[in-house]
Amino acid sequence: MVDQEQTKRIIIIGGGITGLSAAYRLSELSGERNYPLDVTLIEARDRLGGVIHTVKQDGFLIDSGPDNFITAKPWALSLTRRLGLESELLSTSEAHRRALVVRLGKLMPIPEGFLLMAPTKFMPLITSPLFSLPGKLRMGMEMFLPARKVNEDESLASFVTRRFGHEALDRVVQPLISGIYTAKPERLSLRATMPRFLDLETKYGSVIKGMLREGKRHKTKGSGARYGMFVTFRDGLQTIINALRDRLNHVRFRLNEHVIRIAKKANGRAIPSWSVELKDGMSMEADGVIITGPSPHAAKLLTGVDTRLAEQLSAVQYASSAVVHLAYRREQVAHPLDAFGLVVPISERRSIIAASFSSVKYEGRAPDGYVLLRAFMGGALHPEMMQHNDKGLIIAARSDLDDLLGISAAPYFAVVHRWPESMAQYDVGHLQRVAAIRRRLSEHKGLQLGGNGFEGVGIPDCVRAGERAAEELLTSLGL
Repeated sequence: MVDQEQTKRIIIIGGGITGLSAAYRLSELSGERNYPLDVTLIEARDRLGGVIHTVKQDGFLIDSGPDNFITAKPWALSLTRRLGLESELLSTSEAHRRALVVRLGKLMPIPEGFLLMAPTKFMPLITSPLFSLPGKLRMGMEMFLPARKVNEDESLASFVTRRFGHEALDRVVQPLISGIYTAKPERLSLRATMPRFLDLETKYGSVIKGMLREGKRHKTKGSGARYGMFVTFRDGLQTIINALRDRLNHVRFRLNEHVIRIAKKANGRAIPSWSVELKDGMSMEADGVIITGPSPHAAKLLTGVDTRLAEQLSAVQYASSAVVHLAYRREQVAHPLDAFGLVVPISERRSIIAASFSSVKYEGRAPDGYVLLRAFMGGALHPEMMQHNDKGLIIAARSDLDDLLGISAAPYFAVVHRWPESMAQYDVGHLQRVAAIRRRLSEHKGLQLGGNGFEGVGIPDCVRAGERAAEELLTSLGL
């Protein structure tokens, strides 16, 4: 019989992938260490999953937020395996593993071998109409430029123009990276988002030289990203959320509940207890608390606990975004759709940031004879777009895609999914800010933070953040 005095009460705030990963890791550790835990997870929405949400409509499979994750970062794949879901994974289609970019109103292929930041193959670059001759020569000069002596953080814009020139930034790198982070290139921290490129410069003296040498170990076809490393589930990303929910049948899920503040309670022991106050006036007591979700929300909850910590959390900025899904009969789209999607430079002055050809990238996303497209809007690049209602977003997305893809008719359906304050902005110096938050957090035993505002915005990063929060919480409780 379990001694109730020994059972530790844990409250997790936020039921997205971070919170669920934290709950699952707590469950694993509880079993491994044979220590009883009483876990409650509180979620403001009426469902679990956060930005991960799969919808089926008229034979289409729609991931309304992210639609895949990268396996190069191991944490989501490891969780998938521990849940027994590896057989459900689906890789990107073998055909058309490339990306397009808008240039002067036309779609052009990003040269094969151009991986996010730099070219790794010279002939496709030389023959590409995307760059001018001076622009190509400037990129090639990167191999002969001296490396910066101080390997410190700098913005994406600063690094790329310093190493490759303005054409590389404006025509390819900015739209590719902004399609991931929806961030302004002049503010985006390279050390916090893509430290590999800074490290290649330091180690090899040249990014291109480093990528060529290391690329011998990682043969890649296509352009834009290493698409072979991206996977999803046959029935959408909701698969992992459902599996976590089902495995965590011992966890109390409280949906449609809003936490308004957290208080630390002195109890005469080295480790304090915590009080979690809900909007309806109810308070819950806990030995440990994990807060997930946007950092500004965590800041509001912790204002009464630690003003300085709350200020540090508030400094992490977020942007809002929207995804517009559009379904068409295949014959209504003139473009061959011989790529996984397209990205749009800021200089093109379009409403969309990027578009993904969902039914080309992954099988089973649209019925035979139809295509499913998704357009990305808003972010730090176009915050004004979020002021439009859903009809306005659909009109704007259709205008761009009709023009770029030669679409001749109204969509079979169009659906908008909004994600307010969902995109963490990693400004230059972000890692130093996170380190300061971690130091301050260490002063509060029984309290942990997780989410996409710290060390990564992708699904693997959020899984890692949740698992790390669980592990460090138990350590701080002496378990």
